[in-house]
Amino acid sequence: MSSLVFMALYRPKSENENELMEILKVHIPTLREEGLITDREPVTLQAGDGTIIEIAEWKSSEAKEKAHQSAKVMSVWEKIMAVAEITSLSSLYESQKPFPTFKPLVI
Repeated sequence: MSSLVFMALYRPKSENENELMEILKVHIPTLREEGLITDREPVTLQAGDGTIIEIAEWKSSEAKEKAHQSAKVMSVWEKIMAVAEITSLSSLYESQKPFPTFKPLVI
């Protein structure tokens, strides 16, 4: 079993940035409680358009699949999707240039 680093990108829907930040405070702890991610310190960034980028590490591809079966994780993900659009790295202006830079955040 090898670990997998993931990037999750959340673009807050209008006026929902604060609500998204509150939900994200429980996201990584929930994944940890469920035993799905490693102890590697996650990185949280913000793009110029307000998109939040979470970078963390699944323990394995099996752990990634288990996340979709966890009621706790799914509850958090549903809350995220209610206040943010899930988007891709290619949608960000910064990704169109070599060496993209983002604002670091502490959640």
